[in-house]
Amino acid sequence: MRAIQMVDLKQQYLKIKEEVDSAIHDVIDTTSFINGKAVTDFAKNLSEYLDVKNVIPCANGTDALQIAMMALGFEPGDEIITPSFTYVATTEVVALLRLKPVFVEVDAKTFCIDPAAIEKAITPKTKAIVPVHLYGQAAPMEEIMAIAKKHNLYVIEDNAQATGSDYTFKDGTTKKTGTIGTIGTTSFFPSKNLGCYGDGGAIFTNDDALANLLKMIANHGQSKRYYHELVGCNSRLDSIQAAILNIKLKNLDSYNEARRDVADYYDKALPIMQK
Repeated sequence: MRAIQMVDLKQQYLKIKEEVDSAIHDVIDTTSFINGKAVTDFAKNLSEYLDVKNVIPCANGTDALQIAMMALGFEPGDEIITPSFTYVATTEVVALLRLKPVFVEVDAKTFCIDPAAIEKAITPKTKAIVPVHLYGQAAPMEEIMAIAKKHNLYVIEDNAQATGSDYTFKDGTTKKTGTIGTIGTTSFFPSKNLGCYGDGGAIFTNDDALANLLKMIANHGQSKRYYHELVGCNSRLDSIQAAILNIKLKNLDSYNEARRDVADYYDKALPIMQK
């Protein structure tokens, strides 16, 4: 029996092998392994693709969530609403920062957070909502943003499984998931629809002042070398991974379409799953 992989990374690589190999060699030739041109180019290209003002690359998706929460100035004991059905990283960083995760139920049809459950979970200690766009399906952002506005809460989107997904508002306009809330985060783990060949992540925001703070936190709390204005961390996307992501970004729409085709095939082959 042949094992069926969730993502066939070998076949995916073979289709872009020449470009990827050349890009990796270019980075090695320049020896700009940290914060090199490939990283700058990728941040710019991803920003244009997502139509978001600022993209801050970082070391992984978990760091992206942690840096986002550090930038928003939460205090120990503050409550963060998260879905009960998600990967551990979504709430792992809440615990690491000594915040309190408040788990709420998800919609049984989409597996994304239920806005009605969010409303019921809000207390005076609630500071943020962390919707997760799971399996490429967008959380109900229009309703979530309305709740956040009503209660003066931040929204941190966990977009690790949905890079490239569109959210359609009631008026017919669309935005890419990860660009709607206060801050968006993502992971470039190899199995993601936009994945590198190691670890990687990124943070998105349309707020320039917040973007500068996020950049500082990701780089040891410094905006100028050796001038550390606050406590940060060391979380950078290396140039080789950025070079690979620059190539894969050009193919992202086709990767997403291929995933939808496979999902459609399973829906037809396994109609019981639709009940």
